[in-house]
Amino acid sequence: MVTKAIDTNKSPADLGFSMPAEWEPHEATWLGWPHNSADWPDKLDTIRWVYGEMARRIGAGERVRMLVNNSASEQMARRYLSRAGCDLRKIRFIKHPTNRGWMRDSGPIFVRKPELNKQRLETAIVHFHFNAWAKYDDWKKDRRVPEMAAKLLGKRLFNARAQGRDFVIEGGGIEVNGRGTVLTTEECYLDPKVQVRNPGLARKEYEETFKKYLGVNNVLWLVAGPVGDDTHGHIDDICRFVDRKTLVLIKEDRPKDANYRPLAENWDRVAEFRLEDGSKPEVVALPMPAPVYFDGYRLPASYANFYICNVAVIVPTFNDPNDRVALGILGELFRDRPVIGIHAVDLVLGFGTLHCLTQQQPA
Repeated sequence: MVTKAIDTNKSPADLGFSMPAEWEPHEATWLGWPHNSADWPDKLDTIRWVYGEMARRIGAGERVRMLVNNSASEQMARRYLSRAGCDLRKIRFIKHPTNRGWMRDSGPIFVRKPELNKQRLETAIVHFHFNAWAKYDDWKKDRRVPEMAAKLLGKRLFNARAQGRDFVIEGGGIEVNGRGTVLTTEECYLDPKVQVRNPGLARKEYEETFKKYLGVNNVLWLVAGPVGDDTHGHIDDICRFVDRKTLVLIKEDRPKDANYRPLAENWDRVAEFRLEDGSKPEVVALPMPAPVYFDGYRLPASYANFYICNVAVIVPTFNDPNDRVALGILGELFRDRPVIGIHAVDLVLGFGTLHCLTQQQPA
């Protein structure tokens, strides 16, 4: 199939598109079969089994679109997923080479609009020009994923631009409630020296571009994220919507912990937040696990990196007493689907967990 032609002079917002919330119905979830051993040193085989558990849980309620590098990679994935109990009829393997496979950031970000008769919904893809978090050199294969997805699915493809240049953000750097509000962080996108995605772009230009390409009208900025975050402040390790008016925000209660002060600043900031309708959001504290280290490096372990799929909420767990607390809090907030923990001590060695590896395709 070919990508649908679009009027390049109009943005998604101009045409009535907006990014839906993650809890709204999915047609599919996109995953990329793990192959880059540098992301998980000495643990790549373990990670494949974690993918089996993820795909099994997600595939119980929606399709899984799994990117694989080649036929050999597909055959390997089939063996692991079959032995993990996945229904392979729910998984479509797509041969498309990737540098890594963090689908939240390099995968297709979908926007949606109702058609005139209100009986059907049209979805499209926004190309946000992934550049490996402005940190690594190997991103050219990953950057082509949105274009490939648009061609595969026959979707409109919007090229995000700002100030005459490609606009670079990642899916893990934004969080929407599907009603007009987007969350992000100053650390990730406004730091003028560290991992600069869009040199010269200020807060105003970011907000204008978010509104054009995500169809939002309200942009809220938190301060910073936990220590060890390779992305330099992605929101999906910090603060998430669980419904259109309720946020969970990570909180560190140990004053001597390195995360205590930066996360406390977020709590000061969130008290000033107003949603798109002018109301204050309800904010629920989500605890932090004890620090997780590998080879002397602190890793960004966070319960906020959960993923909402059609029939479950899958939550990273870390062999920590707060696992049970976090699962209980989220279980009270998500009454329409079970909340399920997935062991993520090995996953987080790649500086991300469940949300970072998934990307939803709305129905």
